[in-house]
Amino acid sequence: MILGTVIKGVGGLYTVRRDSEYNGEKYINVRGRGSFRHEKIVLLAGDRVELEPLSQGEFFCKKILDRKNSLIRPPLANLDYIFVVISTKKPTPSLFIVDKLISIAEYNKIEPIIIISKSDLDNEYGEEIYNIYKKSGFDVFVTSSEKQEGIDNLLAYLKKITENSEPICAFAGASGAGKSTLMNTLFPTLALQTGNISEKIERGKNTTRHTELFPLSDLLGKEYNGYLADTPGFSLLDFERFDFFSLEDLFDTFRDFKDSVGKCKYTKCTHTKEDGCDVVNRVKNGEIEKSRHESYIELFTTLKNKPRWK
Repeated sequence: MILGTVIKGVGGLYTVRRDSEYNGEKYINVRGRGSFRHEKIVLLAGDRVELEPLSQGEFFCKKILDRKNSLIRPPLANLDYIFVVISTKKPTPSLFIVDKLISIAEYNKIEPIIIISKSDLDNEYGEEIYNIYKKSGFDVFVTSSEKQEGIDNLLAYLKKITENSEPICAFAGASGAGKSTLMNTLFPTLALQTGNISEKIERGKNTTRHTELFPLSDLLGKEYNGYLADTPGFSLLDFERFDFFSLEDLFDTFRDFKDSVGKCKYTKCTHTKEDGCDVVNRVKNGEIEKSRHESYIELFTTLKNKPRWK
């Protein structure tokens, strides 16, 4: 049995990193079996696959091994950590979009790590974002690629989580948030393309065109395992078009609400505005961040109004 990990896919052709070398090579280009197209099966970066010889030196993907999770945006499978990059300025961050991505990660049992980029542009707002997510129970890093601040702490964290396991880690964030610049600062050998911010619309040019995995052994040293993913930037996670999760799952995607389980006055509490709601009371008391609760309410409204047949 020949096994490997899908590194990237472009136009139906996939690059797979084999678990063992073949003729001195670890990387091989393959296509999925014909039935994948008919069954609408799409290979994702991060997929563990079984390969079948087609002819001398050529292989095709025979089978996708069971996934522990898969995401629509960014398109990845078997993800363990997602590093959510938020800029303090240029572009102005949307905490609602950040919270949507965090909820998607939580639902899929992916650990979100918050990275505040461009702290040199607005250090005060950077501290405000830091306090919101640290208080909400996340690991948070404040960085400035321009001033080389916070880079060593983040690099040490990455090394720690990849030393004795083989995780797939992804960097994700809005276009222009400084994701690729930060990755280049962390890993100079990557040399990812970066883009400028449009002054008119405060949006970055999306320089990453597809999701690609990079072996951490190449970036950090042979003693480190797993993969690092660069993903296309995004400005929208559309819960109306895509089924990320259901209304019934929403509460469990907010880890900062978990201490309120069973403490509300009403058993069918929506945790949006009811008298006697423990979540609402904790927001009023400052135990839960207001912006997080506002994101919850907006997601609740979207999912509640979403037609069931979609």
